[in-house]
Amino acid sequence: MFKIVLFGPQGSGKGTQAELLGKKYHVPVLSPGEIFRREIKNQTEIGKSAESYLKQGKLVPDEITNKIVLVELVSEKYKDGFILDGYPRNMAQLEILEKSVHVTHAVELMVSDREVVSRLSGRLICPKCREIYHIQNKPPKEKGICDICGEKLYMRDDDKPETIKKRLEIYHQETEPLLNYYFEKKILIRVNGEQPIEKVFEDIVSELEKNK
Repeated sequence: MFKIVLFGPQGSGKGTQAELLGKKYHVPVLSPGEIFRREIKNQTEIGKSAESYLKQGKLVPDEITNKIVLVELVSEKYKDGFILDGYPRNMAQLEILEKSVHVTHAVELMVSDREVVSRLSGRLICPKCREIYHIQNKPPKEKGICDICGEKLYMRDDDKPETIKKRLEIYHQETEPLLNYYFEKKILIRVNGEQPIEKVFEDIVSELEKNK
């Protein structure tokens, strides 16, 4: 049974790898970020609150994030394993998580700040099907339009250069210390996240299979 937490700065490919791992091991993916974006789209109370923080490049307060994650994790859906994408982000969240579930593996996608800025400053997203494009690396066939469903693509507020830099600072200060915790528990796997998607996935699976 795999109960995995994925680490890496925004733009490191956590969402993509989480989806691939979820399909391979038949476990659900839980992403607070995706939940917040859904709530923002629906303009719920939580969504409006989250949006005000994200537009400033800040993280949503622990109180809100913990509540959403823990309510999800205690449901039947996650009893046979899960992939956590984007949680925990700091020691306070980690302490809450550790009291609630037993994490079997922590995976860090190692990507430089320079690569993160390059990836995110050109990222475009479809609001309908959530397909991700990149102005240089994966442009849509028609400028600004999703290849799959024809919706107009947009750039997330937290993908703008000034916001990216703020988020990177927060990651280095608050999230990186968590890696030491999982390293000491001997369940941390480190993978070069700047490789092609398929190679990153292959490396993660290889390490997970060694450490079942």
